[in-house]
Amino acid sequence: MVQELLAALALAGAAGAAYLAAAARVVRQYERGVVLRFGRLSGGVRGPGFAMVIPGIDRMHKVNMQIVTLPVPAQDGITRDNVTVRVDAVIYFKVVDPVDAIIRVEDYRFAVSQMAQTSLRSILGKSDLDELLSNREKLNQGLELMMDSPAVEWGVTIDRVEIKDVSLPETMKRSMARQAEADRERRARIINADAELQASRTLAEAAAVMSDQPAALQLRLLQTVVAVAAEKNSTLVLPFPVELLRFLERATPAQPAPERHGPATAEPAAVVAPLTGAGDARAREPGPPGAPGRAQAPAA
Repeated sequence: MVQELLAALALAGAAGAAYLAAAARVVRQYERGVVLRFGRLSGGVRGPGFAMVIPGIDRMHKVNMQIVTLPVPAQDGITRDNVTVRVDAVIYFKVVDPVDAIIRVEDYRFAVSQMAQTSLRSILGKSDLDELLSNREKLNQGLELMMDSPAVEWGVTIDRVEIKDVSLPETMKRSMARQAEADRERRARIINADAELQASRTLAEAAAVMSDQPAALQLRLLQTVVAVAAEKNSTLVLPFPVELLRFLERATPAQPAPERHGPATAEPAAVVAPLTGAGDARAREPGPPGAPGRAQAPAA
């Protein structure tokens, strides 16, 4: 009798241990449990800790309440200005209502992924290429609003949406590179032209000041000489402006001409008498010294 009683107790203990092992559930801190009894919701949401269910009757679904990072596959789309792009994104969402996440949608992760892909293609068609490249924050906010409205019915809230990468065709990349290069060249030319204009105005003002003060030109020349001499050159080519010579000429006082002493001597002038008659030759006869010679008439 005692042995039979002990065997029955052992059997009951084993059955109880097996039942307890089958009915015991452990819900982690970041999870919530939803129990369905005969397919219907039973009780409320089971919090973290130890929970009991009826084996074979109850079925517990554990829902992760952490923020889920879900990558969105790259989507091909055409922007509003007819440019083909390939864009991928990442979504951060979390479950706020475990019951709706289990009952209202079959697989809330798959549903959020598909909704993100369709929303991403939709927002690509409403945006320009420049807006897609430079104003991603606005597109992220618009994409988040598009996804958050249907996700609320599934017990899911969209925490954040980020566009990761925008891939462009190679032809478009080359066109954009040429455009950027041309724009930089245009800005460089404008800056150089502006610098030349300012330099010409400054030089004109300096020339006006030097024309009013001639000594300034000489000082500028001396400064140039000092700057060139600092290079330790063996040969120095010094430009000498004409204006400096004129200035020195005006600044130097005129000196009087030197006086001459003694009798002035004049060179004797040769007197040549003109000849009259074609082919006639007149010879002067010799006379006394100091007397003019006498002309001899030619023979008939």
